[in-house]
Amino acid sequence: MIEGRAQELRGQRAAFVSATVVRAEKPTSAKPGDSAIVLADGTIEGFVGGVCAETSVRATALNCLSSSTSVLLRIVPSGVDATADPVGVNTVENPCLSGGTLEIFMEPVVPPALVYVIGSGPTALALGRGGSSFGFDIRVLDTLPEPLPDDTAAIIVASHGRGEEQALTLALQADVTYVGLVASRRRAQAVLDGLDLCTGHTSRVHAPAGLDLGAQTPEEIALSILAQIVDERPRPARDTSSAADASNGPAAATMAVDPVCGMKVAAVSASYNVEHTGTSVYFCGPGCVDAFRANPAAYPLSS
Repeated sequence: MIEGRAQELRGQRAAFVSATVVRAEKPTSAKPGDSAIVLADGTIEGFVGGVCAETSVRATALNCLSSSTSVLLRIVPSGVDATADPVGVNTVENPCLSGGTLEIFMEPVVPPALVYVIGSGPTALALGRGGSSFGFDIRVLDTLPEPLPDDTAAIIVASHGRGEEQALTLALQADVTYVGLVASRRRAQAVLDGLDLCTGHTSRVHAPAGLDLGAQTPEEIALSILAQIVDERPRPARDTSSAADASNGPAAATMAVDPVCGMKVAAVSASYNVEHTGTSVYFCGPGCVDAFRANPAAYPLSS
């Protein structure tokens, strides 16, 4: 069931995290092999533990998506000695955990960069053949789809005079990160001069497309274009506090503190939450929600 759902999400180009229990100390409700999928909105499909464990899984999964980094999540009950984590391990103390330690391997699945190639000539076909080998989702078409998917990373116009102006205009108006035109330098300039767009727009077009590698064959030209897409993509910022690189994936989840048990919770709609005096308050599970609702004054909210 989970594998089928994962395949469905890949087909939809949806980002998610695959979570699998690899170790469980009794008493726990989960057992090794239990698995779940965590969507980008924090929704959990499957089973990797009770609601308290799910809270830790959700928060960690959203951070995994943000950094595009796999992690082994160790969920330990209060009072367990959580020594310094080695690289790739994240230990979370869960005050609500009723049993033993859970270890869950969490792997982000982020769709490959979506690239549209317009044209049917040798270079367009070479791009279509080679792109998947380099981790791109390349789609070779005669015309661009309208509207363009929001996650379109690059558009390469390789139609040799057919519909170039329309494709370039749509790509630039959609503010696609990389736009390339396969043409000689002289003809490329003529095409750009004919666009009914300001210079600021047309200057974003890589024309001729590709790094100057001395490419001659369609395959070499395709390679130079893919290399340029990689070279031009936004560079991840470096987090000097942890020496970890952020990715260009979804933003890290904002964290909140459960006012009842003190546990950190992802501040997303999929987490347990209630509205109180105009503010969303987040909880690890229904027990803390009930306690708060019964006596909100006993659990002052941090500012």
